[in-house]
Amino acid sequence: MRKSTYDRSPFVAVPGGEDACVTGWDAVAARLEGAVAGRRTSRPVLAVECYPGVHEDAILGELRTRMEPALVVRAGDAMLPPEAVDALVAPFLGGDDRVFGFLCGLTLPQFFDADRLRRAREAIDRVEKGPVLIVGCGATLLHEADVLVYADLARWEAQMRFRRDEIGNLGVENRALSAGLQYKRAFFVDWRVADRWKRPLIARWDFALDTNDPRTPKLAEGEAVRRGLRHAVTRPFRVVPFFDPAPWGGQWMKEAFDLDRSAANYGWCFDCVPEENSLLLGFGDVRVEIPSIDLVFDRPRALLGEAVHARFGDEFPIRFDFLDTMGGGNLSFQVHPLTESIQHNFGMHYTQDESYYMLDAGPGASVYLGLRDGVDREAMARDLREAQAGGPPFPADRYANRWPARKHDHFLIPAGTVHCSGAESMVLEISATPYIFTFKMWDWGRLGLDGRPRPVHLEHGLANIQWDRTTDWTRDNLVNRVEPLGEGDGWREERTGLHEREFIETRRHWFAKRVPHDTRGGVNVLNLVEGEEAVVESPSGAFEPFLVRYAETFIVPAAVGRYTISPHGRSVGRECATMKAYVRT
Repeated sequence: MRKSTYDRSPFVAVPGGEDACVTGWDAVAARLEGAVAGRRTSRPVLAVECYPGVHEDAILGELRTRMEPALVVRAGDAMLPPEAVDALVAPFLGGDDRVFGFLCGLTLPQFFDADRLRRAREAIDRVEKGPVLIVGCGATLLHEADVLVYADLARWEAQMRFRRDEIGNLGVENRALSAGLQYKRAFFVDWRVADRWKRPLIARWDFALDTNDPRTPKLAEGEAVRRGLRHAVTRPFRVVPFFDPAPWGGQWMKEAFDLDRSAANYGWCFDCVPEENSLLLGFGDVRVEIPSIDLVFDRPRALLGEAVHARFGDEFPIRFDFLDTMGGGNLSFQVHPLTESIQHNFGMHYTQDESYYMLDAGPGASVYLGLRDGVDREAMARDLREAQAGGPPFPADRYANRWPARKHDHFLIPAGTVHCSGAESMVLEISATPYIFTFKMWDWGRLGLDGRPRPVHLEHGLANIQWDRTTDWTRDNLVNRVEPLGEGDGWREERTGLHEREFIETRRHWFAKRVPHDTRGGVNVLNLVEGEEAVVESPSGAFEPFLVRYAETFIVPAAVGRYTISPHGRSVGRECATMKAYVRT
């Protein structure tokens, strides 16, 4: 195993940002007091808008102690009673289903009680002198802010707080609920509502407050944050990866990425899922963490390109993540919903098409993909149901093709195709962004990390299987569909997918010398799949050279245009390879 050089804390340096950020509650309060004092009003309103999951009471307590406002208001006190909130969101929670709901169209004002809101506004209006402090999700709904602070929260940290029983869902105190059900409610309701509220506020932020680490609060000037976002879309960048164990998890990432050796395993890494990952902004030596989706919200056209933005809006449509089964077990035997299924049943407008690129493979590595010829669908459904009911294990090899997998193989998985990565595989998953819409049909009789059987959605799965995707069709359409496209001095380019039913195009470049690239007006996502280091450069010097290391995923915004990639450091004189994905337009 090579020595790890993988950077787990990449950041975007904010130009001129050295003095635009302070750390610690004393400095935060002092900076806010100065901003409030600069407003020409006898009753300045300091509103701290909070993303769901932020520790609102802690923020309120720290600021109240230091700033001594004339009035303190919790925005949550003006919300509907918890039972009314539960009734409001119930239609989107999928009943007893542990995983799936329906993406809601609710807006934040619907969570507020008209009488409570009126009383809160009247209390604010009665204050004649001195600052008013409003804290919470929807703070600016109570009163227009003279100074607006946005306390954001990384999705990953929100998930950790669910697991630690630290927070409830939006508008309710339900910490006793399982973290999985809290996540489901956040995914289908809370985060949709909060993102709709946040989008138009970004342009108005006077300050951004980072309390992802509650022990070290950081306050950055809003204009400096926006300057950092504008800067990010002019050059390649990386988001902050996160890692999680899995029932089938392996050991490869632990070594390759220098992770905690005491952990039992790591199964997942989200390396480019902007809805879930964070973006670190560098203010001198200080790093401020914001959700990377904020960049998509604030700079969608420059990041995605006109054609991609026209199709997807302010959503990032490409997902890169890792699945590690080296020394672990098989993933679940599964299928993803067809487009009409995900639209009608879950409210998503495009589906979870994907692919497995083999970043590495051990002896005996394999991928289940497509059905065997002559499969009796009734017999397969019966065997799946019996296995799920505690009967004999499902004989996957009887019904599905099992393809040997080698390093750099690429398996294409359009929705509706049965599939499963086997053990001894290190998969770079290159896919459309939807990421929780997996219909597990068989999980090999094992328990999840919580000691319970993982949710199986057999009937959903059976309804979406494309039964005509059998051995010959799978071999001809989905396994290593490599097509040489061109070559130059020291490089060659191949098309590896994806399938025509999938909107993502993938290109592999092998190179020992500088290879030219061009975004052609659409966002590119790449991973260095071979070689120790490479450097990304602008032919015109539009951005500083950007170093990437083995297995790192990076984003090249549409606005970048032409760029080159060359071997660097220990890779000079050796052949490297990148996998690049972009949206077909």
